Amino acid sequence: MKMIVVLAMHGIPPKGFPKEEMMELFSLHHRIHSAGEQEKISLRKRHEQLDEEMRRWPRTEENDPFYTASQKIAHELSNVLNTQVLVGFNEFCSPTIEEAVSQAAAESPDRIIVATPMMTGGGEHSEVDIPSAIVRARVNHPDIEIVYAWPYQISDVAVFLAEQIKRFL
Repeated sequence: MKMIVVLAMHGIPPKGFPKEEMMELFSLHHRIHSAGEQEKISLRKRHEQLDEEMRRWPRTEENDPFYTASQKIAHELSNVLNTQVLVGFNEFCSPTIEEAVSQAAAESPDRIIVATPMMTGGGEHSEVDIPSAIVRARVNHPDIEIVYAWPYQISDVAVFLAEQIKRFL
């Protein structure tokens, strides 16, 4: 059975992205939630333009260490699992989770596993945004099993954290 993993990461704005545009993007994000239906249409259009510009901004170790670290985690995870691991970002960065799933689907796997390092419940990204992206991806790739490997067992998270803490004792 051929499996590919998509690591669903958060993403951050890159250093050097124009501050005026970043502030406008964040402002639009908040205004959309309280706007009337007609106003939402125009606000969303501009929001999508700015979001796309930010996502496609060139990334380097200097301007986005989170992006680089995400790629390193994917590389290590690929070695541990002996399978291909792609990174998809929830926001601010490319590729999106849906785009990463589509990249994986192009390899004709039997199963795509989506995992995230977001370990605790209660977060909008892990509980709403990532599952929504997976639902949309399933529509686009109905012949491939797409599994969200989340939520994690609290006891497993505690064991993982305990092992990390032991390194510093």
